[in-house]
Amino acid sequence: MTSGIFSILEDIAILMDDVMVFSKAATEKTAGILADDLAINADKASGFVSNRELPVLWKLTKGSFLNKIIILPSVFLLSAYLPSVIVPILVCGGIYLSFEGALNVYKMFTSNKEKKDKKISQTQGDPSAIENKKVKSAILIDFILSIEIIIITLGTVLDQPLKIQIPVVSIIALLSTIGVYGFVAILVRMDDLGYHLIAISEKRFTTRLGTFLVKALPKIIRILKFVGTIAMIIVGGGIFVHNIDAVHQFVHGWPIYVADFIIGLSFGSVFLSVYLLFKMLVNR
Repeated sequence: MTSGIFSILEDIAILMDDVMVFSKAATEKTAGILADDLAINADKASGFVSNRELPVLWKLTKGSFLNKIIILPSVFLLSAYLPSVIVPILVCGGIYLSFEGALNVYKMFTSNKEKKDKKISQTQGDPSAIENKKVKSAILIDFILSIEIIIITLGTVLDQPLKIQIPVVSIIALLSTIGVYGFVAILVRMDDLGYHLIAISEKRFTTRLGTFLVKALPKIIRILKFVGTIAMIIVGGGIFVHNIDAVHQFVHGWPIYVADFIIGLSFGSVFLSVYLLFKMLVNR
Protein backbone atom coordinates (compact mmCIF):
# COMPACT_ATOMS: atom_id res chain seq x y z
CA MET A 1 0.00 0.00 0.00
CA THR A 2 2.74 2.45 1.04
CA SER A 3 4.89 1.53 -1.96
CA GLY A 4 1.91 2.15 -4.26
CA ILE A 5 1.38 5.63 -2.83
CA PHE A 6 5.08 6.47 -3.24
CA SER A 7 4.96 5.16 -6.80
CA ILE A 8 2.02 7.46 -7.61
CA LEU A 9 3.79 10.43 -6.00
CA GLU A 10 6.93 9.66 -8.01
CA ASP A 11 4.92 9.55 -11.25
CA ILE A 12 3.31 12.90 -10.36
CA ALA A 13 6.73 14.42 -9.61
CA ILE A 14 8.11 13.20 -12.96
CA LEU A 15 5.04 14.54 -14.76
CA MET A 16 5.34 17.95 -13.08
CA ASP A 17 9.05 18.08 -13.91
CA ASP A 18 8.28 17.43 -17.59
CA VAL A 19 5.53 20.04 -17.53
CA MET A 20 7.91 22.65 -16.08
CA VAL A 21 10.61 21.86 -18.66
CA PHE A 22 8.21 22.20 -21.59
CA SER A 23 6.57 25.28 -20.05
CA LYS A 24 9.97 26.97 -19.89
CA ALA A 25 10.64 26.13 -23.54
CA ALA A 26 7.20 27.41 -24.55
CA THR A 27 7.73 30.64 -22.60
CA GLU A 28 10.95 31.30 -24.50
CA LYS A 29 9.20 30.77 -27.85
CA THR A 30 6.26 33.01 -26.98
CA ALA A 31 8.27 35.74 -25.21
CA GLY A 32 8.16 38.04 -28.23
CA ILE A 33 4.39 37.78 -28.57
CA LEU A 34 3.94 38.30 -24.83
CA ALA A 35 6.00 41.48 -25.10
CA ASP A 36 3.84 42.60 -28.02
CA ASP A 37 0.71 41.73 -26.00
CA LEU A 38 2.00 43.86 -23.12
CA ALA A 39 2.74 46.87 -25.34
CA ILE A 40 -0.62 46.67 -27.11
CA ASN A 41 -2.66 46.27 -23.93
CA ALA A 42 -0.76 49.00 -22.08
CA ASP A 43 -1.81 51.35 -24.88
CA LYS A 44 -5.42 50.12 -24.86
CA ALA A 45 -5.66 50.32 -21.04
CA SER A 46 -4.39 53.89 -20.87
CA GLY A 47 -6.26 57.15 -21.40
CA PHE A 48 -8.98 56.63 -18.78
CA VAL A 49 -9.62 58.87 -15.78
CA SER A 50 -7.84 57.71 -12.63
CA ASN A 51 -10.84 56.20 -10.86
CA ARG A 52 -11.73 54.11 -13.95
CA GLU A 53 -8.29 52.62 -14.60
CA LEU A 54 -8.53 49.62 -12.27
CA PRO A 55 -12.19 48.83 -13.11
CA VAL A 56 -11.28 48.90 -16.82
CA LEU A 57 -8.25 46.67 -16.20
CA TRP A 58 -10.49 44.25 -14.31
CA LYS A 59 -12.83 44.16 -17.33
CA LEU A 60 -9.87 43.47 -19.60
CA THR A 61 -8.55 40.75 -17.30
CA LYS A 62 -11.94 39.02 -17.13
CA GLY A 63 -12.23 39.29 -20.91
CA SER A 64 -8.77 37.79 -21.32
CA PHE A 65 -9.62 34.87 -19.03
CA LEU A 66 -12.84 34.30 -20.97
CA ASN A 67 -10.84 34.32 -24.20
CA LYS A 68 -8.58 31.59 -22.82
CA ILE A 69 -11.57 29.53 -21.66
CA ILE A 70 -12.97 29.68 -25.21
CA ILE A 71 -9.69 29.18 -27.05
CA LEU A 72 -8.06 26.35 -25.06
CA PRO A 73 -10.65 23.58 -25.61
CA SER A 74 -11.32 24.83 -29.15
CA VAL A 75 -7.63 24.61 -30.11
CA PHE A 76 -7.26 21.13 -28.59
CA LEU A 77 -10.35 19.89 -30.46
CA LEU A 78 -9.30 21.50 -33.75
CA SER A 79 -5.76 20.17 -33.42
CA ALA A 80 -7.10 16.66 -32.87
CA TYR A 81 -9.96 16.54 -35.38
CA LEU A 82 -9.64 19.45 -37.84
CA PRO A 83 -6.03 20.72 -37.93
CA SER A 84 -6.45 22.20 -41.44
CA VAL A 85 -8.51 25.15 -40.14
CA ILE A 86 -5.88 26.42 -37.67
CA VAL A 87 -3.83 28.25 -40.32
CA PRO A 88 -6.85 30.06 -41.87
CA ILE A 89 -7.87 31.18 -38.37
CA LEU A 90 -4.38 32.53 -37.76
CA VAL A 91 -4.39 34.35 -41.11
CA CYS A 92 -7.71 36.02 -40.25
CA GLY A 93 -6.07 37.22 -37.04
CA GLY A 94 -3.13 38.51 -39.07
CA ILE A 95 -5.50 40.49 -41.29
CA TYR A 96 -7.06 42.18 -38.28
CA LEU A 97 -3.75 42.98 -36.56
CA SER A 98 -2.05 44.35 -39.67
CA PHE A 99 -5.15 46.44 -40.47
CA GLU A 100 -5.25 47.86 -36.91
CA GLY A 101 -1.53 48.66 -37.09
CA ALA A 102 -1.83 50.37 -40.47
CA LEU A 103 -4.87 52.30 -39.25
CA ASN A 104 -2.87 53.59 -36.26
CA VAL A 105 -0.04 54.67 -38.58
CA TYR A 106 -2.57 56.42 -40.79
CA LYS A 107 -3.99 58.25 -37.78
CA MET A 108 -0.48 59.42 -36.84
CA PHE A 109 -0.27 61.24 -40.17
CA THR A 110 -3.75 62.73 -40.24
CA SER A 111 -4.02 66.50 -39.98
CA ASN A 112 -4.06 68.22 -36.60
CA LYS A 113 -7.58 69.45 -37.36
CA GLU A 114 -8.88 65.89 -37.74
CA LYS A 115 -7.19 64.88 -34.50
CA LYS A 116 -8.63 67.92 -32.73
CA ASP A 117 -12.14 67.23 -34.08
CA LYS A 118 -11.89 63.61 -33.00
CA LYS A 119 -10.72 64.62 -29.53
CA ILE A 120 -13.65 67.04 -29.18
CA SER A 121 -16.06 64.35 -30.41
CA GLN A 122 -14.73 61.88 -27.83
CA THR A 123 -14.94 64.48 -25.05
CA GLN A 124 -18.54 65.27 -25.91
CA GLY A 125 -19.54 61.61 -26.33
CA ASP A 126 -20.89 59.25 -23.72
CA PRO A 127 -17.90 58.29 -21.50
CA SER A 128 -19.29 54.81 -20.78
CA ALA A 129 -19.83 54.14 -24.49
CA ILE A 130 -16.27 55.28 -25.31
CA GLU A 131 -14.92 53.10 -22.50
CA ASN A 132 -16.88 50.05 -23.64
CA LYS A 133 -15.71 50.51 -27.23
CA LYS A 134 -12.07 50.68 -26.14
CA VAL A 135 -12.46 47.65 -23.85
CA LYS A 136 -14.07 45.58 -26.63
CA SER A 137 -11.24 46.52 -29.01
CA ALA A 138 -8.61 45.48 -26.43
CA ILE A 139 -10.35 42.17 -25.69
CA LEU A 140 -10.61 41.39 -29.42
CA ILE A 141 -6.89 42.01 -29.92
CA ASP A 142 -6.17 39.91 -26.81
CA PHE A 143 -8.27 37.12 -28.37
CA ILE A 144 -6.21 37.15 -31.57
CA LEU A 145 -2.86 37.26 -29.76
CA SER A 146 -4.03 34.54 -27.36
CA ILE A 147 -4.79 32.23 -30.28
CA GLU A 148 -1.24 32.63 -31.58
CA ILE A 149 0.32 32.22 -28.13
CA ILE A 150 -1.68 29.06 -27.47
CA ILE A 151 -1.03 27.54 -30.91
CA ILE A 152 2.71 28.25 -30.70
CA THR A 153 2.77 26.71 -27.22
CA LEU A 154 0.88 23.67 -28.48
CA GLY A 155 3.44 23.32 -31.25
CA THR A 156 6.22 22.88 -28.68
CA VAL A 157 4.46 19.87 -27.09
CA LEU A 158 2.64 18.45 -30.10
CA ASP A 159 4.62 15.21 -29.96
CA GLN A 160 3.91 14.78 -26.24
CA PRO A 161 0.97 12.92 -24.66
CA LEU A 162 -2.20 14.78 -23.73
CA LYS A 163 -1.24 14.72 -20.03
CA ILE A 164 1.72 16.99 -20.94
CA GLN A 165 -0.01 19.11 -23.58
CA ILE A 166 -2.98 20.24 -21.48
CA PRO A 167 -1.09 21.48 -18.38
CA VAL A 168 1.72 23.14 -20.39
CA VAL A 169 -0.61 25.06 -22.70
CA SER A 170 -2.92 25.95 -19.80
CA ILE A 171 -0.01 27.26 -17.69
CA ILE A 172 1.26 29.50 -20.50
CA ALA A 173 -2.27 30.77 -21.19
CA LEU A 174 -2.77 31.58 -17.51
CA LEU A 175 0.60 33.25 -17.10
CA SER A 176 0.08 35.36 -20.23
CA THR A 177 -3.03 36.91 -18.69
CA ILE A 178 -1.75 37.33 -15.13
CA GLY A 179 1.66 38.59 -16.21
CA VAL A 180 0.49 41.04 -18.88
CA TYR A 181 -2.42 42.60 -17.03
CA GLY A 182 -0.63 42.54 -13.68
CA PHE A 183 2.22 44.56 -15.17
CA VAL A 184 -0.17 46.92 -16.96
CA ALA A 185 -2.02 47.51 -13.65
CA ILE A 186 1.25 48.48 -11.97
CA LEU A 187 2.18 50.72 -14.88
CA VAL A 188 -1.03 52.73 -15.11
CA ARG A 189 -1.03 53.38 -11.36
CA MET A 190 2.54 54.66 -11.42
CA ASP A 191 1.49 58.31 -11.33
CA ASP A 192 -0.75 57.71 -8.29
CA LEU A 193 2.24 56.22 -6.48
CA GLY A 194 4.26 59.28 -7.47
CA TYR A 195 1.66 61.70 -6.07
CA HIS A 196 1.48 59.63 -2.89
CA LEU A 197 5.26 59.78 -2.42
CA ILE A 198 5.24 63.54 -2.93
CA ALA A 199 2.40 63.99 -0.44
CA ILE A 200 3.73 61.84 2.44
CA SER A 201 7.43 62.59 2.35
CA GLU A 202 9.51 65.65 2.98
CA LYS A 203 12.75 63.95 1.95
CA ARG A 204 14.29 65.30 -1.22
CA PHE A 205 15.02 61.88 -2.77
CA THR A 206 11.48 60.55 -2.22
CA THR A 207 9.93 63.77 -3.55
CA ARG A 208 12.15 63.62 -6.64
CA LEU A 209 11.26 59.96 -7.15
CA GLY A 210 7.55 60.79 -6.92
CA THR A 211 7.94 63.67 -9.38
CA PHE A 212 9.88 61.41 -11.74
CA LEU A 213 7.12 58.75 -11.67
CA VAL A 214 4.42 61.35 -12.37
CA LYS A 215 6.32 62.90 -15.28
CA ALA A 216 7.52 59.58 -16.68
CA LEU A 217 4.11 57.89 -17.04
CA PRO A 218 2.80 59.95 -20.02
CA LYS A 219 6.11 59.43 -21.83
CA ILE A 220 6.06 55.69 -21.15
CA ILE A 221 2.46 55.46 -22.40
CA ARG A 222 3.38 57.34 -25.60
CA ILE A 223 6.34 55.04 -26.15
CA LEU A 224 4.21 51.97 -25.50
CA LYS A 225 1.53 53.28 -27.87
CA PHE A 226 4.15 53.55 -30.61
CA VAL A 227 5.64 50.17 -29.68
CA GLY A 228 2.14 48.65 -29.58
CA THR A 229 1.44 49.84 -33.13
CA ILE A 230 4.74 48.43 -34.38
CA ALA A 231 4.01 45.22 -32.46
CA MET A 232 0.61 44.76 -34.13
CA ILE A 233 2.19 45.21 -37.57
CA ILE A 234 5.05 42.79 -36.80
CA VAL A 235 2.80 40.11 -35.27
CA GLY A 236 0.31 40.44 -38.13
CA GLY A 237 3.10 40.27 -40.71
CA GLY A 238 4.68 37.33 -38.90
CA ILE A 239 1.43 35.39 -39.22
CA PHE A 240 1.46 35.90 -43.01
CA VAL A 241 5.16 35.08 -43.32
CA HIS A 242 5.00 31.88 -41.29
CA ASN A 243 1.70 30.56 -42.63
CA ILE A 244 1.55 31.58 -46.31
CA ASP A 245 4.23 29.77 -48.31
CA ALA A 246 4.38 32.32 -51.16
CA VAL A 247 4.96 35.17 -48.70
CA HIS A 248 7.57 33.11 -46.83
CA GLN A 249 9.48 32.44 -50.06
CA PHE A 250 9.29 36.12 -51.04
CA VAL A 251 11.00 37.31 -47.86
CA HIS A 252 13.36 34.33 -47.52
CA GLY A 253 16.75 35.51 -46.27
CA TRP A 254 15.46 38.86 -44.98
CA PRO A 255 16.02 39.81 -41.33
CA ILE A 256 13.00 38.34 -39.56
CA TYR A 257 11.63 41.49 -37.92
CA VAL A 258 12.20 43.58 -41.04
CA ALA A 259 10.35 41.00 -43.12
CA ASP A 260 7.47 40.75 -40.64
CA PHE A 261 7.13 44.54 -40.43
CA ILE A 262 7.23 45.18 -44.19
CA ILE A 263 4.76 42.39 -44.94
CA GLY A 264 2.47 43.44 -42.09
CA LEU A 265 2.49 47.11 -43.16
CA SER A 266 1.99 46.18 -46.83
CA PHE A 267 -0.98 43.89 -46.17
CA GLY A 268 -2.35 46.31 -43.60
CA SER A 269 -2.15 49.21 -46.07
CA VAL A 270 -4.11 47.21 -48.64
CA PHE A 271 -6.83 46.33 -46.11
CA LEU A 272 -6.85 49.94 -44.88
CA SER A 273 -7.26 51.27 -48.43
CA VAL A 274 -10.23 48.96 -48.99
CA TYR A 275 -11.73 50.08 -45.67
CA LEU A 276 -11.28 53.80 -46.44
CA LEU A 277 -12.70 53.38 -49.93
CA PHE A 278 -15.72 51.52 -48.58
CA LYS A 279 -16.20 54.16 -45.87
CA MET A 280 -16.03 56.94 -48.46
CA LEU A 281 -18.63 55.22 -50.67
CA VAL A 282 -20.95 54.68 -47.69
CA ASN A 283 -20.67 58.32 -46.61
CA ARG A 284 -21.63 59.46 -50.11
